Amino acid sequence: MHLNQQALRVEGLRKSFRSGASELVLFDNLSFELARGEMLAIVGASGTGKSTLLHILGALDKPSAGEIYCAHLRMSSLSENAAADFRNREVGFVWQFHYLLPEFTALENVAMPLLMRGATKSEAEKEATQWLAEVGLSERAHHRAGKLSGGEQQRAALARALITRPKILLADEPTGDLDSRTADAVFQLISRLHRDYQLSSLIATHNFGFARGCHRVLRLENGRIEEVEPASLAE
Repeated sequence: MHLNQQALRVEGLRKSFRSGASELVLFDNLSFELARGEMLAIVGASGTGKSTLLHILGALDKPSAGEIYCAHLRMSSLSENAAADFRNREVGFVWQFHYLLPEFTALENVAMPLLMRGATKSEAEKEATQWLAEVGLSERAHHRAGKLSGGEQQRAALARALITRPKILLADEPTGDLDSRTADAVFQLISRLHRDYQLSSLIATHNFGFARGCHRVLRLENGRIEEVEPASLAE
């Protein structure tokens, strides 16, 4: 793969934790690439390190060894302030739990990343209104987040993740707390926004049906990662 086709490149990534005199190795020597415009799924049992991997890729955590490259950036070289700027401008996060502020409206929650970036209230709320329409929540814009349904909360979280127009979307079990019908609708929304906004997306999921809808699938198991054919994933 040519460098200009890469959204993200991972080389020899390792994450370990100290426990007294012993060392727990969560994963080791992970190497893979996320191409521009690609939707890549990571599957694996609970506890294999999928969430930790996404935190590292999004500059929320640091690896024990290895390197991550995003465009012209080498992640290990970033200061704390530069890492925060990278997260705000280049990456959108969607987690299994939405992390919306329940006492704020959907509009206020979605506008918050732009306000943190320095946008005026009117600018941020205008953009947030457009993104709420994009995810089908126009009529719920002024409802408090705590009053939204689970599916609506996750849609609002997706709008909040994308309002900064990131190049990369990292999603950690984005449908894990939803019933199957709502989960399918949210995944279809993620897929559409991925296409419409030319995102490069990495999705950690237990749902093999969703993983089969991605361009490629990586399985994280026993501290190693391997590529598997999407069609080979069992129901």
